[in-house]
Amino acid sequence: MSDRLITTAEGTRSGAFAAADWGLIATAGVTWGASFFFIAEALEGFEPGLVTFLRIAFGFATLSLVARQRTPIAAPDRWRIVLLSITWMAFPLTLFPIAQNRISSSLAGMINGSTPVAVAVVATVLLGRLPGRWQRAGLVAGLTGLVLISLPSIDEGGNSLLGALLIVTAVLSYGIAINMAAPLQQRYGSINVLWHVLAVAVVLTLPFGLWSVPDSSLELGPLLAAVALGAGGTGLAFVAMATVVGRAGSTRGSVTVYLTPPIAIALGVWFRDETVEAITLVGCA
Repeated sequence: MSDRLITTAEGTRSGAFAAADWGLIATAGVTWGASFFFIAEALEGFEPGLVTFLRIAFGFATLSLVARQRTPIAAPDRWRIVLLSITWMAFPLTLFPIAQNRISSSLAGMINGSTPVAVAVVATVLLGRLPGRWQRAGLVAGLTGLVLISLPSIDEGGNSLLGALLIVTAVLSYGIAINMAAPLQQRYGSINVLWHVLAVAVVLTLPFGLWSVPDSSLELGPLLAAVALGAGGTGLAFVAMATVVGRAGSTRGSVTVYLTPPIAIALGVWFRDETVEAITLVGCA
């Protein structure tokens, strides 16, 4: 085991995705695509800090119901669990609702779709191996797409630009976290790792959640959105993603996130009357 705190690992399977892998990819990708809609709905009644805390708390409660065997985490990996709870949960999940007070749910989902690019860049550094020629071309295309998606926010400036930058920061955090998740999933299993990670994240986000309570209002719609966001988007979807990452490796497993933007766009446009600039669709593609 490496002495470095931040590590990654190759997947346990190098072949094509099996049917079960595609099922996990579809489950996580579609659920996360809907999560941006649920964040926007939850923000109708709750402040951002409370949205984050409820999301993580409901996710933890969901995994507590399904987790039957909680293998103890070895001492060298406990700090990795803490760091993973920060980079995969507490930090980025705090940024998303703050950002969505400034930009639309569809735009947030599109920017989040660049996660595989961040994962690939971090994996290149951690594994000390450059990707192949076609993969390098793909990274350039992905970064170009991210710029195109963000152009309307850059033009608008102010809150829109800040919101876009917050999502980009969350994506970079995901890039570190998904790489770290691979070896931990292989050693302890997806549900076990995520249960420990969420337990720590509940504690980390509790102060911001409590601070947000006075300015929030208890309404059924936002509460149901938070439940769906937590049970699905923070519980089951993360387990599905971690399983794919452990099997396929961080870079290949992160393609799950490519399913997120079209779902986020569709829900934002159909149910929230959001408008999507043509240039952002080009960048998303």
